[in-house]
Amino acid sequence: MKVLVLNGPNLGRLGSREPSVYGSTTYADLVAMCEAAGTDLGVEVEVRQTDHEGEMVGWLHEAADESWPVVLNAGAWTHYSVAVRDAAAQLRAELIELHISNVHKRESFRHTSCLSDISTAVICGLGVAGYPLAIRWVAENAGD
Repeated sequence: MKVLVLNGPNLGRLGSREPSVYGSTTYADLVAMCEAAGTDLGVEVEVRQTDHEGEMVGWLHEAADESWPVVLNAGAWTHYSVAVRDAAAQLRAELIELHISNVHKRESFRHTSCLSDISTAVICGLGVAGYPLAIRWVAENAGD
């Protein structure tokens, strides 16, 4: 099984971007953590990050065509991108919406998600520890 872990805008700046909100783990550390979780669970994990909405839409189309489950931290696109939502709605496997911070304890515009109603589950507020948890859930439950 292959699991795509897709990260949206500004997530490539983890470790330097608002450490009080997102922690000190770097993006490279996050990638290594996700890949290690996949190895431990016997699943292939591919981690990608983009600051370009069209690229994210293309990756979601690829995941839909291949029936790959997706762990998606869409960043700011979560709250306003109908294009990312429409692409994610085409997925034929599990979709886990993930947020490092607890978006419900932040600015009011972050309280609305365009993705939650089409997601299998939502993880928020657990820091980067949410990623291996999401990968584990997908590995243990995909296709149920």
